[in-house]
Amino acid sequence: MSAHPDSSLEAGLTALKQGDYQTAIDYLEAVTQALETEKTRLQAMRGLVVAYERCGEIDKAIALCQTLSQSKYAQLRDWAIHRQKSLTKKQKKSTKTQTNITGFVPFDSSSPSSPVYEDMGEQGTGDAGIGNWEESLCPSEDSPSPLVSSHSGTLIPLSAMTVSGGSPPLQESISITQSPTPSNWRQAGRAQQWQNLKPVSLIPLLLLEVGSAVALFWVIRAILQFVMAVTNDILVKLPFGEPIQLFYAEPTALLLLALVLLLVVSPWLLDAVLEAFYGRRELDLNSLTNYSPEASRVLQRYCRQRGWSVPKLATIPLRAPIALSYGYLPRTARIVVSQGLIAQLADDEIAAIYATQLGHIKHKDFVLMSLVLLVTLFPYGIYIHISHWADRIGNKILRSLATAIASLAYLVWSLLTGTGLWLSQGRLYLSDRTAVEITGNPNGLIRALLKIAQGIADDITTQGQTNPQLESLNLLAPVGYQQALSLGSLVSHTAIEPALKWDYLNPYGWLFAMNNTHALMGDRTQRLCQIARQWRLQPELDLQPTTEPATINRSAVYRQIAPWLGMLVGAAAAGLLWLIWQIAFRLGFLNLYWIYEDFSFIIGCVLIGWSIGTFVRINSFFPDIKPPQVQTDPDLLDLLASPTDLPSQSHPVRISGKLLGRRGVCNWWGQDLVLQFGNQLVKLHHLPSPYNSSSTKDLIGRQILLTGWLRRGATPWIDIETLRTQSGKTVYSYHPIWSTLWACTAAVLGIYILWAS
Repeated sequence: MSAHPDSSLEAGLTALKQGDYQTAIDYLEAVTQALETEKTRLQAMRGLVVAYERCGEIDKAIALCQTLSQSKYAQLRDWAIHRQKSLTKKQKKSTKTQTNITGFVPFDSSSPSSPVYEDMGEQGTGDAGIGNWEESLCPSEDSPSPLVSSHSGTLIPLSAMTVSGGSPPLQESISITQSPTPSNWRQAGRAQQWQNLKPVSLIPLLLLEVGSAVALFWVIRAILQFVMAVTNDILVKLPFGEPIQLFYAEPTALLLLALVLLLVVSPWLLDAVLEAFYGRRELDLNSLTNYSPEASRVLQRYCRQRGWSVPKLATIPLRAPIALSYGYLPRTARIVVSQGLIAQLADDEIAAIYATQLGHIKHKDFVLMSLVLLVTLFPYGIYIHISHWADRIGNKILRSLATAIASLAYLVWSLLTGTGLWLSQGRLYLSDRTAVEITGNPNGLIRALLKIAQGIADDITTQGQTNPQLESLNLLAPVGYQQALSLGSLVSHTAIEPALKWDYLNPYGWLFAMNNTHALMGDRTQRLCQIARQWRLQPELDLQPTTEPATINRSAVYRQIAPWLGMLVGAAAAGLLWLIWQIAFRLGFLNLYWIYEDFSFIIGCVLIGWSIGTFVRINSFFPDIKPPQVQTDPDLLDLLASPTDLPSQSHPVRISGKLLGRRGVCNWWGQDLVLQFGNQLVKLHHLPSPYNSSSTKDLIGRQILLTGWLRRGATPWIDIETLRTQSGKTVYSYHPIWSTLWACTAAVLGIYILWAS
């Protein structure tokens, strides 16, 4: 591409005349950013209006017309106003037209299409610098636009999706309704010219990658050593078994070599796994252009600028909006999106999500995440398949064994996933920045993230459970499914800003997000709003920058951290005892050398400290639910609006709703329990009694009356006290009792360790 604005303008107008709209947009956008002369820039912007309209990017064309309508040149201003009205009518008409996913719109023979470009009559010359070039360069109106937006808000048959290489349509046919854009959204614009953001240090990301890699290695090593030791112990005790000598060897070197080999082949292995179990199908750029012309253009332009080949693209037939990238080099990179994402997001929003995936490739954080995804899919697959098999078993012994194996596999998956939590959070901030730098559209990315949350919540509501595929791929998704539960259910029904303030105003928000897979949504969107203001754009959300965090009640903070504070006090007490024993030994008063040489007494003191802290917190954590204090069927947004709340400051609630979740063995731990009341969703925590046969799994899909404690954390949840059906059946949850038992057990064990020492 020529670096000279005039030559770029000429090349862009030539491409526009030839109908090569994507090339025209590339040239003309470069001219608008060069800012050499006003005449050249205005000609390029007017050409972009035509090119955007031809590509189906009506929103961008309207935004440019709004800019041109402020021009000092009367003729250009009149043209822009006239064009904006025409485009607005066309946009409203297109929302009423049902289109399929291929982007083809059948002609309506009953009424001829009105011309898109009206003649303005005599065109100005001279300083206006526009000239009568548009009509001569644009193709005839008799031919339809080659690219038509497929985001009509109607049912889209995903089985009609075209795939690369002439592959057949996807076998699984699902229809998805595009999430309607809430009426209270601003639909804020994007930057037409922008500068790159101030560079940020990549050292924290590098440290997170190193720490996550070490954690992943040692967790796998610990699991492997445990399995080998247990296997040999069993074989030794069997009368006919012999231990496996290889299992007595140190596995470090072999495990390290295996992980390196898995990383090298991870792109192809993940391709195979996603194709076999997730319905992965390749997607070429031409097909992507039908869904999002801007996404196709962004991929080609950014990769061309960096000398990359365009990553391999694919889709999976998942209703929930999701996107992920994996590989270890740009040339081995893959970007996979769900059909729900391309069906529910608008053109610029899809492009923004693809740009975030380019950010992961740029920063190379997708390398380790590819390995984490690969090693976690195996135990998760065992968990799901064994659970389904167990549900079909009639023999109680075999069923119990299968349940134990499935539960153990889920535990292993959770441990392996935990090694990538902090990296998963940290990398999102950088990918958001990169996406904004690529597209100049922070507001589009905000809308995309909120629509993804909304789509995930809608999918869970529709299916009545969390899709296992969604959970297994969650670590690499742009938005976590748990954080999307309550947030996504509120997006389309109310102003969402109050629910997001906790994320960036609460000074302890980072602490409660440490065990989350994703960064706090409010924090991410507030940073994007700051970028929008920096570029003098109206932000999509009213999230004001703040110089001071919210003031938190100190007693609530101490109650919240009481168990961990007790552990610190216990460790300090152990250090003090050690010091006293040392002094007594040196002075000849007391010889306890065998105690402080063992150091196991430190563990005993820490356990006792944790026990005392738990006892201190129990009463405030689980206050009595009395009628005067309980809130009946409250508005969830009202309970989430306060940025000063902590989980220890519970809200006693009584809510009527529907219990959602997976059925059978795969929900044995109650890990997938959700309450739907009205249009709102909230996660539930349940701890059953060991001697009570009633189970929440028996109530899934039924209308229930819930009593419990709602807590505000990184993910809002309710600790269940009781679940009551319309027929009077009641299931109790025993959070206070279990907390007391754990505290007592820790105290007894700590005292025993001190006594034994």
